[in-house]
Amino acid sequence: MSAQTENGAPTRADVADAASRARRGGDPARWPDKLPVRDRLAVLFDPGTFVEDGLLAGAADADGGLPADGVVTGVGRVDGRPVAVIAHDFTVKAGSWGELTCEKQIRILERADRDLLPVVYLVDSAGGRLTDQMGFFPGRRGASAIFNLQVRLSGRVPQLCCLHGPSAAGGAYMPAFCDWVGMVAGNASMYLASPRVAEKVTGERTTLEAMGGAMMHAEVSGCGDEVFDADWEAIAAARLLLSYLPDDFRSAPARKPATDPEKAWPAGLIPTDPNVAYDVREVVDRVVDAGTFFEVKARWAQEMVVGLARLDGRVVGIVANQPKVRSGAIFVDSADKATRFISLCDAFNVPLVFLQDVPGFMVGVEVERQGIIRHGAKMIAAMASAEVPKYTVVLRKAYAAGYYAMCAPGFQPRATLALPTATIGPMSAEASVNAVYANKIAAIQDEAERAAFVAARTAEQRADINLLRMGGDLVVDAVVEPERLRGELSARLVDADRWSRETGRRHHPISPV
Repeated sequence: MSAQTENGAPTRADVADAASRARRGGDPARWPDKLPVRDRLAVLFDPGTFVEDGLLAGAADADGGLPADGVVTGVGRVDGRPVAVIAHDFTVKAGSWGELTCEKQIRILERADRDLLPVVYLVDSAGGRLTDQMGFFPGRRGASAIFNLQVRLSGRVPQLCCLHGPSAAGGAYMPAFCDWVGMVAGNASMYLASPRVAEKVTGERTTLEAMGGAMMHAEVSGCGDEVFDADWEAIAAARLLLSYLPDDFRSAPARKPATDPEKAWPAGLIPTDPNVAYDVREVVDRVVDAGTFFEVKARWAQEMVVGLARLDGRVVGIVANQPKVRSGAIFVDSADKATRFISLCDAFNVPLVFLQDVPGFMVGVEVERQGIIRHGAKMIAAMASAEVPKYTVVLRKAYAAGYYAMCAPGFQPRATLALPTATIGPMSAEASVNAVYANKIAAIQDEAERAAFVAARTAEQRADINLLRMGGDLVVDAVVEPERLRGELSARLVDADRWSRETGRRHHPISPV
């Protein structure tokens, strides 16, 4: 420190020195596989646009305080758009929260709420600073106020989280309240209690990776959306995701120049046999603009595929059954996955395209005990209450309540389209015949006669649900050849360009489900 003035007040040099120490933070050499916090900000923001708040937090303390009190906050620009940031400095007390750490985070979130700024969280925090527990924990300006503001912001502005290190104890809810969480493999973790605490409380022995690591949350719990190998990759993904989302709930996503799909439709991409698997991503890639599909929660509940894309330059949300995983049936987790994504799209004015190839909701004792009816009802409620333009495409099978959950005509999609491979019904023709005629089939002794009876009844069932009947009865609005599907959807999206809704403070929050 430089010499003070005669009355003991700090000099300009003292202030400059304190600011310099705050910017340096701690020693990043202890974590050689992590980007220092200000390098992370350099990846996130357009060069020279970041304006910081609260740099000198705690600098007037007798010991000089902790550099910036372990968190960097402010506003910068991402592709020219103003975005607020909370970035924990892991080199300062492991990014832990004290009274001033909370105050800085609260202030930037209040500003985001007032000015409707998207928020990016660069999380790397060991949790509350127990040496300052009365500062961060119980009061009106403690950690609870941060979570309250996150919930207030939900559905008003996008909130994206890059998890670079731990997010421990109550602090684990910071990522949980975000719309997207990208986790860095080997470093990121999210847990309410460490393995040591868990063993003390429950006697259970485990590892940090098994209990709260990146892969566990991306594949098992669903709390993580994607796993990345390096800090910069997670931040780059957050920048990209922001380009699909509007600044706030009152705006529409920006339209960009269209690009043709990279691949043409090959014959037989969708097999006519409903029991033969295929990858629905191959369909998505032939419908949306080249290279624009941003999949969300790709490792979790893989029987459902959801993500943002551009179709003729317009942002759309894709909700698709995945026939190559568990036949595309809807399970508890996949219902929750779809619910949250539909809620996100509806909050931020993103039209929804449902690609149906669904045998229905999964049945059986296990899923009933898990609450498949309750989780399915949440998905149906989210889909039914979504006000954004919705479009349904029946790729192949559309059976049972799965057909309803994937936006059946009764839920008022702008259009229900069908490919020539489509079949719509309460169940497959074969299953229907078995259900209706089970006793009669069992009573036929002659094997050939039984087979002929089943074949005849199956043909009758198929005739009852054929596409000509579906079009004639206005169940589907058009039967479209696969190579024409992109153009058909694009033309119908143009018709919805004038759509808007009256909004209040926000349409709805985005529930963590």
